[in-house]
Amino acid sequence: MTFKHKLSKRLAMLHEMAVAFLVALAVACAPGDRALSPPQADLAPPPIGMTLFQETFDDSAFAARGWYDNTSMVTTTTQHIPGSTAALEAHFLAGATTPTWGGSARHLFAATPTLYVSYWVKYSSNWVGSGHPYHPHEFLIMSDQDGDWDGPSSNWLTAYIEDNYQNGGIPRLALQDNKAINTSLGLPPVNLVSVTESRSTAGCNGVVEANVVTTCFNSPPWYNDKEVSASQVWFQPTPGPGYKGDWNHVEVYFQLNSVVGGIGVGDGVMQYWFNGTLVLDRHDILYRTGARPNIQFHQFMIAPYIGDGSPVDQYMWIDDLTVATGRPTTP
Repeated sequence: MTFKHKLSKRLAMLHEMAVAFLVALAVACAPGDRALSPPQADLAPPPIGMTLFQETFDDSAFAARGWYDNTSMVTTTTQHIPGSTAALEAHFLAGATTPTWGGSARHLFAATPTLYVSYWVKYSSNWVGSGHPYHPHEFLIMSDQDGDWDGPSSNWLTAYIEDNYQNGGIPRLALQDNKAINTSLGLPPVNLVSVTESRSTAGCNGVVEANVVTTCFNSPPWYNDKEVSASQVWFQPTPGPGYKGDWNHVEVYFQLNSVVGGIGVGDGVMQYWFNGTLVLDRHDILYRTGARPNIQFHQFMIAPYIGDGSPVDQYMWIDDLTVATGRPTTP
């Protein structure tokens, strides 16, 4: 039976409530005695990696290529990049939370502490995303300590690749580790950064990074995430370079932070390239603490999702997806 991606509508609706927590988080989640690693403009590419899997969407034999949970994704031959014959089509009907083909499609890969994702994406000319400062979700990466069939909204580690449309698409990378939230040492949000490694890294128990947006609220269960976004629109609303209605190339690189002496170090990497331009570059991310030093990435999800329902009838298309352990020399 298909497991549909449910970061429930209730969570989406409560997201705005989380704004009320942000002021509290600024105090309760302020770093303790540890020094912060500031964002760095490191233009050196990540290590060259090994391809884990590729998907061209040229036909619908998804199960044969390792996809599961939902193998009924829709492809189209009317939209595709040059040299391709078809692309994935995600059609959101007005009011729908998922595309017409339903919930998330999953693909496992060999567990790795580094992950590179490359794909081409095009949006319909009327694309407005969620119409809110949160969502749509597009791609998710889950860990090897989460089950192959676990829901994506409450995990030991889930990373997100998406763009939020605000008169143009703003690239965003995020993560949640809701199962790691520690509620035994005080009601979240509570800063446990200098207290214990048995804690979340995404907001409810404090963060070590500067300049991240955090969310923490009890649905229930407790939910938290932290997000980094580009400083400007890159998917442009009108025709020209970077136009949302043309094919644009997205590349993302995640690298888990190190753990030294049982303590998680804020040196993890989040990077996002738009048509070859590095638009997000963070080298101060804490993905894991000493409580889970061996956690790695293990599951890729195509999971377009708009929690409050799509405000219009709109489309997105994806082509030439590559998942690898590092960025190639010639992307």
